[in-house]
Amino acid sequence: MNASGREPTNSISHFILLGFPSSPEMQLLFFGLFSVTYTLTLMGNAAIACAVRWDQRLHTPMYILLGNFSFLEICYVSTTVPNMLANFLSTSKSISFVGCFTQFYFFFSFGCDEGFYLCIMAFDRCLAICRPLHYPRIMTKELYTGLIIFAWSGGFILFLGPVLLISQLPYCGPNIINHFICDPVPLMKLSCSVDTTTQFIYSTFNVIFMIGTFLFILCSYALVILTVLQMPSAASKHKAFSTCASHLTVVVLFFGSVSVTYVSPGSGHPAKIQKIVTLFYSVVTPFCNPLIYSLRNKEMKAALRKVFRTEQATHKI
Repeated sequence: MNASGREPTNSISHFILLGFPSSPEMQLLFFGLFSVTYTLTLMGNAAIACAVRWDQRLHTPMYILLGNFSFLEICYVSTTVPNMLANFLSTSKSISFVGCFTQFYFFFSFGCDEGFYLCIMAFDRCLAICRPLHYPRIMTKELYTGLIIFAWSGGFILFLGPVLLISQLPYCGPNIINHFICDPVPLMKLSCSVDTTTQFIYSTFNVIFMIGTFLFILCSYALVILTVLQMPSAASKHKAFSTCASHLTVVVLFFGSVSVTYVSPGSGHPAKIQKIVTLFYSVVTPFCNPLIYSLRNKEMKAALRKVFRTEQATHKI
């Protein structure tokens, strides 16, 4: 309640995303840099998704999960970057109230789905390396199809509650968000009443999700490492570690950057740090993932060469 004892009501129809305040020349430079990064991110992840779709040799659970993960990255990065690019060229930098919370919902739902996919991919590698003889019987088409459906829908179901709670907070001014996305941390700070219950629920949700998924992945790879160390052949050890190295790199990049901001949103991270960390996991990581997954994988590199040769032949025709 406000000082008069009445419940405040929403009087805000839009928010202002400050983004990266700088001179017009720097805004154009940022626009060019992030436009190129976004285009390469789309091309790289689309190439992996197409390679998995078109190459019969990659129709295995590991690569099907990777293809879906790459398509998820396209959806994930597309929830925020186009609006950020538009704001580099805009003087108003405004986003509607509904548009802001829509972006919030989709961006964090896809981010949550990414965590689920990393868990499923860790489970798949653990099963393949620790129980190779039982792997075909356990990882059936029905199982990995169900896991894929869960990974795509899980984030949208779980994040519906936090988004509804934060959107119901009273917003009566100011409406300036010192960020380039509709992030829940600065959004809650703009509310004209302090709702400790919503902040506690949101913070608890983040901690449970981050710690739960990370511990699952950690335990999966602990089992993988123990199994690999017991392998008699050095070649087998190298192949197993090489298969898991790319996935572990993506796990570290994603969970390392996200945990800095969202495990403890009430700790008051400086706005510049929030922007840099968010930029890292929302733009840089999806850009790097195609490189990480293809550089150490012979089958994927061969499939990608086949995709690019097909595209070149199509253009010539």
